[in-house]
Amino acid sequence: MMMPRVNQGLRLPTTDRAMKEVLKQICALQPSYSSANTLPMQERGRLIRDELADELRHRLPLIESSFDTEVRDLDVEASDGIGRKTEAPWVRVFSKRLSPTPRDGFYIVFHFRRDGSALYITIGCGSTVWSGGDLKPFSDDVLALRTEWARNIVRQSFGNILPFNDEIALGAKAPLPRTFEKATALAALLPVEEIEETDINELLVAAAKRLNAIYRAQLSERDISPGEQDVEAIIKLAKPLSRSRRQGFGLSATERRAIERRAMVLAHDLLSAEGYACRDVSATESFDILAAKAGVEVKVEVKGTTSDMCDSILMTRKEIELHRREKGSTALIIVSQITLDRKSQQPIAEGGVVEANWSWDIDSWSVEPFAFQLSRKTIASRK
Repeated sequence: MMMPRVNQGLRLPTTDRAMKEVLKQICALQPSYSSANTLPMQERGRLIRDELADELRHRLPLIESSFDTEVRDLDVEASDGIGRKTEAPWVRVFSKRLSPTPRDGFYIVFHFRRDGSALYITIGCGSTVWSGGDLKPFSDDVLALRTEWARNIVRQSFGNILPFNDEIALGAKAPLPRTFEKATALAALLPVEEIEETDINELLVAAAKRLNAIYRAQLSERDISPGEQDVEAIIKLAKPLSRSRRQGFGLSATERRAIERRAMVLAHDLLSAEGYACRDVSATESFDILAAKAGVEVKVEVKGTTSDMCDSILMTRKEIELHRREKGSTALIIVSQITLDRKSQQPIAEGGVVEANWSWDIDSWSVEPFAFQLSRKTIASRK
């Protein structure tokens, strides 16, 4: 297996022989799988939870060197089943901030084939959620969307997904390992007979660099729609002590303002190119730009976002009422994929993909109430 070269200045642990021996022993025990705690399964559990996990902990300084400073908080977690043994044991390397549990975020994970013929070094995401007191898998559509998004981030950063372009097939019969497969964005197949000739450290560094690109995109909220971004911001204001499902993510108020300004610039440029005279009314009206051409006025709502997924937005009650009342004479412009340059003291928003919805029909979108403002009734009415 051809592996990408690690930066020459990067110091690797002295040997990966111990890890290779552990990997081969785990693979050798896989054909003896039993859901009961048999002697082979006890040994496999020791190798997974102790030996392999410790080998990865030993390499954390090496792996962390490929990550941005704000996510150099890596840890290792391993499982061979809770209660009954699993066909598909795993060990993961993750950011404590961005992936506090295996159900959250993305991480590097070792998976093993049921028949012991191979293992996979992968980047995957959470595949289950607690619901009704039990773990339930995400839908196939949700997992397909998440994993394809991660692959696109890696393609944009590295030009392709090599060497993590293998299809993962664990060969397990239980439902949960099959959800692991669907939750895998990138996978490098490592047959048992190729373990000795493969530089495990080098492969781990390659995985770390790709996971770092995914984490960087998540920190800029590129994986959630602008509507979800705004909802998370409201949750933080309404319940500052609560832990949201995206704890550790989010844009600052300064970054949000930079994104909004960038969206307004691009929307103005588009409207001007279409022959409209534009006036920014965002400070005083329930829309952002009043555009006029040939005596016809169009009220334009502008939404800017870092997201790659623009399937929801947040609007106030007055904005919704305006677009319904004046349907056919309003427009919605969404500027997505705005990037942030954080190198200077003030963030700079750049780029952006413009989507114009002319004569926007708000009723072609579903409208769901999220938050409500509650006001005390007057003393007179309470009497």
